[in-house]
Amino acid sequence: MKALRVERSLPRFAAARVAGALAPGGGARVGPLRLVDVDPPAPPGPEWQRVRPRLAGICGSDLATVDGKASPWFEPIVSFPFVPGHEVVGDLDDGTRAVIEPVLGCAARGIDPPCPGCAANDVGRCRNIAFGHLEPGLQTGYCADTGGGWSIALMAHPSQLHRVPDGMSDEAAVMVEPTACAVRGALKCAGGAGGVIAVVGAGTLGLCTLAALRRWVGPDQLLVGAKHPQQRRLATELGATTVVEPAGLTRAVRRATGSMALPRGGPGPRNRTDGEPDQLLGGADVVVDCVGSEASLAQALAVVRPGGRIVMVGMPGSVTVDLTPLWQREVELVGAYAYGREPQLDRRTFDLAFELVAEARLERLVSATYPLHRYRDALSHAAESGRRGAVKVAFDLRNEKDRERL
Repeated sequence: MKALRVERSLPRFAAARVAGALAPGGGARVGPLRLVDVDPPAPPGPEWQRVRPRLAGICGSDLATVDGKASPWFEPIVSFPFVPGHEVVGDLDDGTRAVIEPVLGCAARGIDPPCPGCAANDVGRCRNIAFGHLEPGLQTGYCADTGGGWSIALMAHPSQLHRVPDGMSDEAAVMVEPTACAVRGALKCAGGAGGVIAVVGAGTLGLCTLAALRRWVGPDQLLVGAKHPQQRRLATELGATTVVEPAGLTRAVRRATGSMALPRGGPGPRNRTDGEPDQLLGGADVVVDCVGSEASLAQALAVVRPGGRIVMVGMPGSVTVDLTPLWQREVELVGAYAYGREPQLDRRTFDLAFELVAEARLERLVSATYPLHRYRDALSHAAESGRRGAVKVAFDLRNEKDRERL
């Protein structure tokens, strides 16, 4: 069968890093990702089921891998060769459509008794992602034994499968996994209700987080920094009270909160400039970083109030950021990785994500789809999605000829 596969090759990873620096997504042309013919993955156990993907999304962590920019933190919890793709809607052998919850927790790994995270139905905190009867892999799409969504078929454990409602389109279903990540991040915005929340970034995660904040947190003011016109339009439609370009977010937070500002160079007329102030003496109650870059984290630290909270939803890499304001202003920095059961609502994250995708019509974020053989074009499009007026780019395997061979 056909699959896009990542091999362990230090020279190719190095070449991908250079190519990706020159052109986002450029690592697909010279890096370790290749379209190959492989044997279908074997079931790791008797309960496992084959999934034939219909749509498989491309996310920021996938692009970081393709361009050789993934954090070395992941190396011990990834097994090679692996087939990427964890945002998946596909068909089971009985014709049921299902979405995959990709974290490979204790149930999937055959570990009993489960770790405390899995015992509490919070699989995102599993301690055993490198153990059990599977090769290491934090998720489907990073594990050699399971396969991934960028292929004709993969394997999934029953604990990972969520049936897609009959009336839901494939485009809506492929948005469920990224929306689940966004729901987890939004629900970590404790204290945001009745206050001011600022969202940095309006790509897929930023827009889904915005929708989740509007649905379940309900702050008085919801400010969004969005770089591209399409993102700004969608942010407004999804419920933001103020949408600005990224450079204008500091000023927007200052006005929303009545905060004093420190211009570049410090206070005093002789130090003032015509640019945006570097930091606020007050700020937003919560800032959600949906980018994960040095610049986005620095901006979040500059606009959060003393004693406020920064929630990191976007996947960071190795960044260099001045953490003095985190210390001096006693700011909380909270990660939001995956999903499980949300204690605030006593419901599973994926159930909430299905609900939000349907209510907010998040299928409209799927902007373009590509067949597997056009993977270089697809990855280039995904890497430059904002500039090209897109949000989510996905692989479309519904018409792949190889599906009929299985």
